Amino acid sequence: MLKALCRSLCLSLPLASASAQAASVVFLNPGYSNETFWVGYSRFMQAAADELGMELQIEYSERRTDLALTQAKTALAGPRRPDYLVLVNEQYLAPEIIRLSQGLGVKLFLVNNGLTEAQAQSIQAQPGRFAPLLGTLTGNDEQAGYQMLREMVALLPPGTGPVDLVAFSGVKNTPASQLREQGMRRALADFPQVRLRQVVYGGWNRRRAYEQAQVLQARYPHTQLVWAANDEMAFGAMKAFEEAGRIPGRDVIFSAINGSPEALRARIEGRLGVLMGGHFTLGGWAMVMLHDDAQGLPINRDGMSEHRIPVLQSIDQDKARRWLDLLQQDDLGIDFRRYSAQGRPADFRYPFLASPVEY
Repeated sequence: MLKALCRSLCLSLPLASASAQAASVVFLNPGYSNETFWVGYSRFMQAAADELGMELQIEYSERRTDLALTQAKTALAGPRRPDYLVLVNEQYLAPEIIRLSQGLGVKLFLVNNGLTEAQAQSIQAQPGRFAPLLGTLTGNDEQAGYQMLREMVALLPPGTGPVDLVAFSGVKNTPASQLREQGMRRALADFPQVRLRQVVYGGWNRRRAYEQAQVLQARYPHTQLVWAANDEMAFGAMKAFEEAGRIPGRDVIFSAINGSPEALRARIEGRLGVLMGGHFTLGGWAMVMLHDDAQGLPINRDGMSEHRIPVLQSIDQDKARRWLDLLQQDDLGIDFRRYSAQGRPADFRYPFLASPVEY
């Protein structure tokens, strides 16, 4: 019996050791727990964690800053603090969480929304008050907003003009929203025939955008272009225009950002003329880098800790079909280990930092 007990304990030791060494991560997800984009984002992140042998806990703040702060405090004050805290600077919340993390030994990583220039300067001016940031991964939001409008204009019949445009931005105090809108405004300079009638802030919300679009389509009945910073707002606006007798893809060209199944189907059907997506991968790529850091490998291999990477890409109908097939599979089919620096030569660079990963 003693031998059997010893054998059982000895067999369990490697598993216990492996479990103890697994890097632990808490992700403060700013979205709703039933929000298509952020649920898909978490799924990709979890797939990376599972394959890389990491412990991942995801907390949804349901788009409430008070809840996000409570979740951050709970993670930081608990008896088992995580090795890493991944957060998003949604509604400018990151500096407060960075302040709360000072001196606690938890490594911080920002995704999707980095610090604004003013926030970064304020933190740098008070080094003893804020915890250091391990790294930042953000997408090419400004370029996506720019490219989206250019592709919309390209769909107009030659010689069309003047053209009325209405735009649905996200949230005023969220960097990704600001950058997408800036890109759209930059593209306007290339097309003097396009008249921006109004920008409204739909808060990423379908219902709110629907109500706003009811007013806008009545106010600007000749609108031909509807630019939207995410898919939920695009579909809210689309409903209002359809109710007014305007047919998406024929009478009005709609655009959106986010590769949700609904958006992909709308792109395949032509109801969305332009679709940008791919930024749902940022959390997964962050997990690859955190895994490497936990292994003692440098993740600032290019000498930088802040990276803006070209994850947002234009999704044509063929790509939309491929992505839709991928999303419907239980296994995403991504080999995350091949993107890790583990076992690679010293000059290895993360491939996802330089170019978008094709699916």
